[in-house]
Formats: sequence, structure tokens, C-alpha cells
Amino acid sequence: MTADSQSPSKGEPKDAVVPSQVTDSGPEATPTEDKTTDTQEENQPSSEPEGDDEKSKEEEVLPVGSVTASHNLFAKYDKDGKRSWSATMPTHIEEAAENDETKKFAVIVRKLAPKEADSSKPLIVDSIIIQSPHLKTELGKLFKDYPGIVIDVTRLVLHAPFAPFVHCWDEFVAATEHAKGELAKEHLTLLRDILEEELKETLQAREDFIKTRAVDWAHVWTLFKPGCLVWGSKNGQPAAFKFTRGEYGENNCGKFFGLHCKHIDWDGKTLGWTNAVQKIYEYPGSVPLTDMSCFPLEMHPQLEQATASLYARGKGFESLAGYNYKFYKGMALWWDSDTQKIRQEVVDSRIVIDAVNWANQVPDLSFTTSKALGNDGCCNRNNDSDDESENGDGDENDEDESDEESEGSYSDVGAEFNDKTESKKKQKPTLSDDKLILTSPMVRGYSLKNRRWMEFFIHDISEIKFAENAFESLVLDQDKKDLILAFAQSQTQFKSKFDDVVSGKGRGIVMLLAGGPGIGKTLTAETVAEEMRVPLYSMSANDLGESSWRMEWNLKRILSMVSAWNAVLLLDECDVYLEARSSHDVHRNSIVSVFLRMLEYYEGILFMTTNRVQTIDTAFKSRIHLTLQYPNLDATAREKVWRTFLDRSVGQDKLIQEDKDHRVTDEDIRTLGKLDINGREIKNILKMANLLAWQKKEPLNMAHLEKVLKIQDAM
Repeated sequence: MTADSQSPSKGEPKDAVVPSQVTDSGPEATPTEDKTTDTQEENQPSSEPEGDDEKSKEEEVLPVGSVTASHNLFAKYDKDGKRSWSATMPTHIEEAAENDETKKFAVIVRKLAPKEADSSKPLIVDSIIIQSPHLKTELGKLFKDYPGIVIDVTRLVLHAPFAPFVHCWDEFVAATEHAKGELAKEHLTLLRDILEEELKETLQAREDFIKTRAVDWAHVWTLFKPGCLVWGSKNGQPAAFKFTRGEYGENNCGKFFGLHCKHIDWDGKTLGWTNAVQKIYEYPGSVPLTDMSCFPLEMHPQLEQATASLYARGKGFESLAGYNYKFYKGMALWWDSDTQKIRQEVVDSRIVIDAVNWANQVPDLSFTTSKALGNDGCCNRNNDSDDESENGDGDENDEDESDEESEGSYSDVGAEFNDKTESKKKQKPTLSDDKLILTSPMVRGYSLKNRRWMEFFIHDISEIKFAENAFESLVLDQDKKDLILAFAQSQTQFKSKFDDVVSGKGRGIVMLLAGGPGIGKTLTAETVAEEMRVPLYSMSANDLGESSWRMEWNLKRILSMVSAWNAVLLLDECDVYLEARSSHDVHRNSIVSVFLRMLEYYEGILFMTTNRVQTIDTAFKSRIHLTLQYPNLDATAREKVWRTFLDRSVGQDKLIQEDKDHRVTDEDIRTLGKLDINGREIKNILKMANLLAWQKKEPLNMAHLEKVLKIQDAM
């Protein structure tokens, strides 16, 4: 049934009723006859309208999409360019340009009018369709290693500006001259002539660059062949990248040519590729290669020196993958979450390189490497096939990646105390020489003095010069010192050997150091960390917050981080967290409860100091493995403290060249030892006396000390 069979005829009102039967009565029929007819029609309805109603009902119940047929709609546009759809097919449609007749040609060239008027070139080539099987075969060989080009397709379309031919023009010309087969050579010659005419200006710019080593901005793309190495920069430091693709663009700073590249970085778990973008902003005329912000590495005027520098830094980068405890002096970068900007800050501090926790704490800058460099030809051996990672999105994993520890879950911190068997399982990933030059100039971690998560430049990282005999100089009973050091070293080496009934519980060591101020409690933790060559993380109430939920979140984060570093954790003046609970202070009780619970699962070394041991909650006693009471310093202990600080403070002065030794005698030290002051006060007095001696350019002597002591009324 068609729609036309149901529609009213033209000229009739939309709601007019069309009779299905016509009576024999003509115009002369009497009113009585008309009335009778009407009555008969009302009493005996015709069967045909009833059939139409049934068919209409059948149409209404058809499910959507149930008819096995297609229905075409055609686009039409109004004067404003707005599109709508119509069932009416548009008129004046031209026949398809490609048909059986055009299939016989080896090449189809599609041309169009240029956007910018050019009197010498009214039409430019938009694209070329390769139909010749001979051309496909030869181009398949030529562009075998060129990324993004697939020759083995039924319809091969190449688009302007024909970058593969520009980048491989010499090879293309050579392939044309040495083609095997007369027809293949003819087809290659035809294509060469077409492209040579179209790319005349581009090829001339290429020839000019070879002679002058200068290029104009419009043709800068011709220098960068996909897969080439690029000499550029990252955060102001020279760096090398692997080029994947390029495109012209524009931003608030102006027009630019953007180079989409990749280089090798460490995300805390995998050593692999990560994306990077280099930009060459528009410039007038032609500029020398070395004046550009980036250029092909092979064109570097001092290639050997540049490569050697990148290689040396790459070795440093490779050695810093994982957790590393180092010293840093220089400018570092950190993310200001309040202003959403990267800030610079001078750092002169010990640092812990830790990409995992950096990513957790700075999620705005975090990244994930896209491909591991284990056994994919990038590491430990040479392999010419890198095509799978050309687009920067390869995610193939090598066989060893299933074992996460073999791909970077290892720690160098406190390595001398780690179990040797465990160390063998945690081998660092290594890079081949050609990949070392592609590594990042930055690593990420934490500055212990600045107390920030930062990005560090590799060339400013150095080894730590640990203080020799720091622990031996600690003024404390030798038995206590031996016990503390034995606990700390054994904990670092064997922390995974002991478990509670519940797995992962009770693996840590907690030591409480109690006593008055300035008698060596904090110094104990510092010297233990120095002796063990591990970081010391000093945790304060400000780090943890005031509310119980905030404290739990921060404490969990810090304990996990410090345990991964094999660091010594110090909680100075811990009374606020250890104070006995009471029935009237629910807030304090919740804080104490959280702290108690978190200590159960800590796997590292924790030193807590207090001078109010009597106020500690009884529940902590079972969680503290060792409690040491520090007595006040006696005269002998104070003499030792004086000697220790004198030996360390004097002799570091660079202003007194003629004599670096102090003039404080043993008799002076015995006199000083009789003063009832603590170790912190002794350190402060010596610091001020040294400043006074340096100002006068004199060796430190008793007169300087007496002057400071007199001012402080200590004598």
C-alpha cells in the first residue's frame, strides 16, 4: 500500500471526506431521494473504508527498522550554508570523475586552485592516486622504513606536500634511474616529472639549504624526516629527541612549526618513551641552522662533542632510576598548585630521587611512559626495527615486564644493608648507547631541606659527603649506642623476615628517646641516619594536620614513603600524639587511636623524642620496642660536646688562611665543661663565637667565647 492511495486529491480540503461509492441520482434528484440515500449509507456503511482502516492499523503496528530496505536522503544547503536533509535528489549532478575509463592510467593527478593567488601557478596538485602496480612495488621498497606510509593498499592516495618524496628525493631519483623493467621505469619517470614540476620551489629550498645551511620558515619542515634525532631543549637544558611528525600551528605567541617527538624517561615503574613537543616560531627570511631552537642532531656543528655530552648525562640518568639518596646544589623546579604554575627555587640540600611518590604528590605533572625498554631492541642490544614505537603509543610489553621488580621496583638507598639475594632480583634496567642520548635531563624527587617535591637537573646532582664518625662522636653511653645502631641496621636488612600473626603487621622498629632539651635525643636519630647512609625524614605536627582523618591520610603517605626509602623517620616532641587518652576529649582520643593503629603497620625505623615520658598513653608501651632515658649532661659529657663542636666548627673558615686551628686549650675546655648548659646551647655559643672570630679575621680563642658567654650571662 502506498501513501498516495490514502491521500486526498489536490484542491480538496485536508479533512474532506471522499465518498467511496457514487449513486445513480443526478443533479435532478429530489430531496427525498437524497435523504433516503444518506440514511441507507449511514445504516449500511461501505465495506471498502473498513478495509482501509484495517490496512492503516497494520502500518501503525510495524516495528521501527523492521522493513528490509534503505531510504536515501540528500543534503541541501540554504543561503547561509546551513544544511538540512531532503528526500528529493538534487539536480545537475556531475558524473563521478573516476570511472572505468580512468582506471587505465598509471597515475591520476588531482588539482585545485590555490588559496593564495599565484600567477605562475593557477592550479596546484592536491593529491596523486597511484594505480600502477609497478609504482606500488617500487614505492613499497623506497618507503619501507618511512613511518605512516602504507603502500600495499588497493587505492593508494598521496597528498600534498608529498613529504616522503621530499625527504627521500635523492633515493627516489636513484630508484627511477635503476628501475628494472621498461614499464616500471616509464611509470617512475612519469611520477618523477609530475612531482619535480610541483615541488620545484621546495626542492630548490632544499638545495639552497645544503649550500648555505640556512632555511626559511615555510620550508623548515623539509629538514625533519620522521625517525630522525632532533637537537632541542627541555627546561632550558640541551636534549635530544626522536622526531615522529610535524605540523604548522598557531597560539598566543604566534605561528610555529611543532615537532611531535618522544624521548626516554622514568615514571617510577618503567623506563620508556614519553611524548615531548618542540616548537620553531615563525621568523622572517632565512636563518642559519644553529640559530633555530631545534634542528636535526646530525647537522650539529659540533656533533661529536654534543653526542658525548648527551651520552654522559644519559649514563647519569640511567643510574638514577629508582630510589636514590643524593646531594643537589642548583636551581630546581616545583609545581605551585595554588597558581597552577611551575616555579623555580634554589636548592642546596640532600635529596631523595623518587619518581613514584613525586607523581602521587604532583598529579598535574605526572606522566606514564608508553613502552618499556627491556628486550624490545632498545636495551642491551642493537635493533634497527623501531617502527612499533614511532607513534609514541606502543604498549607492547616484553616478557620480563610481568615481574614488576625487574623493571624498576628496586632501591639503592641503604644498599649495603639490603639482603644480597633480594638485590640480585632487583636489577636496574639498562639502555643501549643509541638510547642513552635520548634520555631526559631531569629526574624527580624530594628536597629534604626545602621540604618540596621537585624536578632536578641531572648535571647538578652529586654524591653526598657523609660526616665520618658522626655516630661515634655522639655523647651517650656506649652500650646504648651499640644497641641503637644494631637495632637500626638489622631492621633495614631483615625487615621482611619478621611478621606478626597478621601479614605485614609489626615489621617496624619504634624507639622512644626521653629526656630534657639539648642532651642529644634528636642528634641520635641524625647520627644513626648518617652512619647508615640513609635519609632522615623529620616529621612535624604541621606535616600531619589537626583532624584525625587528615592526620591518618598524611601519616599513611609519609610512613609508606619513608619505608620505601629505607629512611630513618624522626617525630620530634611527639607528646601531642602519645599523650594519654581521657574520657572528656574525644578529638584527642581519635588522634591517639589513629597513631596507634598506623604504627602497627609501619615497616621502617621510627625515632620519637619527648621530655614528658610520664604523659604517654599506656597503649603505646607495647608498641615501642626500645625506650631510652637520656640523663642531663655531666661535666665530662659537656667537655666532650665542646671538643666535638670545636673540631667541626673551626677549620671550615676560609677567611683565615694563615691558621685554621682554634686557640682554645684543654684547660679552657675543662673550664667550659663546668658550665651547666646543654648541648644545643653549646652549639649556639660556638656558632656566635666563630662568627665573631671570622669578622675580626682571627683564630677562635677563649676571649671570643667569654664575650659571648658574658652577653648570655652564662658565666
